Amino acid sequence: MIELPQAGPAPMRAASEWTWHDRMGAVRCRLGGFRNRYRVTPGLYALGRPGRASQVFVSANYKLSFDLLRKALGGIDAWILVLDTKGINVWCAAGKGTFGKDEVVARVEASRLASRVDHRELIVPQLGAPGVESHVVEKLSGFRVRFGPVRAQDIPAYLAAGKEATPEMRKVRFSFADRAVLVPMEVRGAFGPWCAFALFALIAGAVTRQGIRVDAAWAAGWPLLALGAGAVLAGSVLTPLFLPLIPGRAFTFKGWLVGAAVTAALLHGAGLAARLDPWLVGASYAFFPAAAGLAAQQFTGASTITSLSGVRKEIRVSLWFLAAAGAAAIACLVVSKILSWSTA
Repeated sequence: MIELPQAGPAPMRAASEWTWHDRMGAVRCRLGGFRNRYRVTPGLYALGRPGRASQVFVSANYKLSFDLLRKALGGIDAWILVLDTKGINVWCAAGKGTFGKDEVVARVEASRLASRVDHRELIVPQLGAPGVESHVVEKLSGFRVRFGPVRAQDIPAYLAAGKEATPEMRKVRFSFADRAVLVPMEVRGAFGPWCAFALFALIAGAVTRQGIRVDAAWAAGWPLLALGAGAVLAGSVLTPLFLPLIPGRAFTFKGWLVGAAVTAALLHGAGLAARLDPWLVGASYAFFPAAAGLAAQQFTGASTITSLSGVRKEIRVSLWFLAAAGAAAIACLVVSKILSWSTA
């Protein structure tokens, strides 16, 4: 993509083809905090050689949203009006209010869009609808809002059909592939807590009646580290991937179910229970499924099937359950340690 400095209202230039840097950026924003800085300058962009009759598409300044739009518009001369959404994608920004009517009106005026096109129409992503009151935008800017398809890749067919979206274009899908793309970010989010847990497990294992022993740390700690990795796998990978197939509605419960299954498989199928005393086995059943449930709960922010009120309710209800599970695990761990010292 080529960006030209803005000189007053002059539009910037964009190309539909992705460069190597664009592709690498798309990968990086799926893997870490880089996505929080992955943005383009808000304003008006010219894709190809747009004229006064060319369509105007509205997008967020999260660069991946912008890139997917310009890629889908390959071979089409168009204007792209990029809103200042603070680097947040269309759907999330619409919920937060940064992809909203006020910003649309402000960008239309700042870009002097009315002097560049003869029509008075904006094509806004359907997922931006919660933040854009179309009648208010038309009243304040003179531009009518049309809500395009959910996915940018359907835009060429949408235009060919006279800007009429089919039911399939309106459907919000959340397929296995869609969920799989989000898994790396879920794993990254769980990695920090797992490292903290690993440190705790090794330190707890090192504390013996004879004092601090490094050799005891690994011998006592590695089964717990394996169970912790299983909880991450259950909550951050398996639950998102197989979300529709897991019973229940609450993500925390879904994660707990998968976590319980993985914990049981590691304890009894892989033989880890033989390396732990009964109290540690009990602590494992209390803690690791709950940890998987907490990890799965984080996926509510990435899902298309949750609501803000529903997530808040789930967090309120699950908080007590997770706290009780943590307390039970700590109690079992303390009893295990006391008994191990008394028999040493």
